Amino acid sequence: MANVVVVGAQWGDEGKGKIVDWLSERADVIARFQGGHNAGHTLVIDGKVYKLHALPSGVVRGGKLSVIGNGVVLDPWHLMNEIATVRAQGVEITPDTLMIAENTPLILPIHGELDRAREEAASKGTKIGTTGRGIGPCYEDKVGRRAIRVADLADEATLIARVDRALQHHDPLRRGLGIDPVDRDALIGALKEIAPQILPFAAPVWKVLNEKRKAGKRILFEGAQGALLDIDFGTYPFVTSSNVIAGQAATGVGIGPNSIDFVLGIVKAYTTRVGEGPFPTELFDDDGQRLGERGHEFGTTTGRKRRCGWFDAALLRQTCATSGVNGIALTKLDVLDGFEVLKVCVGYDLDGERLDYLPTAAESQARCTPIYEELPGWSESTEGARSWAELPANAIKYVRRVEELIDCPVALLSTSPERDDTILVTDPFAD
Repeated sequence: MANVVVVGAQWGDEGKGKIVDWLSERADVIARFQGGHNAGHTLVIDGKVYKLHALPSGVVRGGKLSVIGNGVVLDPWHLMNEIATVRAQGVEITPDTLMIAENTPLILPIHGELDRAREEAASKGTKIGTTGRGIGPCYEDKVGRRAIRVADLADEATLIARVDRALQHHDPLRRGLGIDPVDRDALIGALKEIAPQILPFAAPVWKVLNEKRKAGKRILFEGAQGALLDIDFGTYPFVTSSNVIAGQAATGVGIGPNSIDFVLGIVKAYTTRVGEGPFPTELFDDDGQRLGERGHEFGTTTGRKRRCGWFDAALLRQTCATSGVNGIALTKLDVLDGFEVLKVCVGYDLDGERLDYLPTAAESQARCTPIYEELPGWSESTEGARSWAELPANAIKYVRRVEELIDCPVALLSTSPERDDTILVTDPFAD
């Protein structure tokens, strides 16, 4: 059976939640492989809205196994609150339906405190736009070999030793930022209190998933954020603290790369970004305002207003290459209804030189201006369309031109937040 990786191919907020839910009905396992609860996925099922941050999108589907992989950083207190919220909406979550990798690093309260203190201390122009939830500092502790992981909760002596090692690093940092030292006993007490709630979900995820794969089960790998926020291939330093591209799916759960059969890139029919950083096609006019209002562009996690701009095909060519995208899911096509003229960025002008990619250096990115191609818009509605025959001719032309410019076919087309308002072109799960 085919195994599918879903990645956001822009700066996040592309509509991954709906697409993952749409695909998860046909998957046996849904696995989160990176990020933390700074990501937000909104699912609309039979009129009921689910807002997920730490939980894999598959939890709302009965009979599926949902997995939080070791590539994720996990706030255990947030997770238990989110589980309680989803349970209150009628969703059953048990250790039989949710597994957490034993080697998953834990986000502690001290990580969020450090995250926010750094952002507040940053001078204008150097702020990253972090959500302040401790994602970056937790990944730093993981790489620095001082993280507290899920498995550490099972043994008190180990847990205390891990906390002491972490505080050797954190207390000097806190002094430099004017924060009080960590209350060691309170932190240890909080971890001991949450341990019995988290440990029943702990499992050797790498082993379980390899067994599932060998048994022919379909696995859906779910990413968070977007490829343009990747720590290596995003618009550095305005990026997240983990690898977001499709290759992370293998290391983020503990399977081999030969287990990945199809990479689906989720792409919004225009472009948005939350927080700081370069955005070549950003609009500051009525068109940008219109895109934001029609697309309800506010972050699921932060509530922050998203920056809006025209579709950037040059950036999409990059992310399709770095993630090995086999096909894209084009979302929010209906937001473009009513525009007389649509613009698509096909490259950039950098000091008189034409580039077909965004350069790596931040200083060069800031000097790039977009080169646009104009396409005719359409006055008819595409909202809720479920077949090509229901789409206006100019909408089809827009989609086809996008395919040509990014050198990647459209596999799915989404025309509203409702899961069934989807046009299937290529089945990612096809053998």
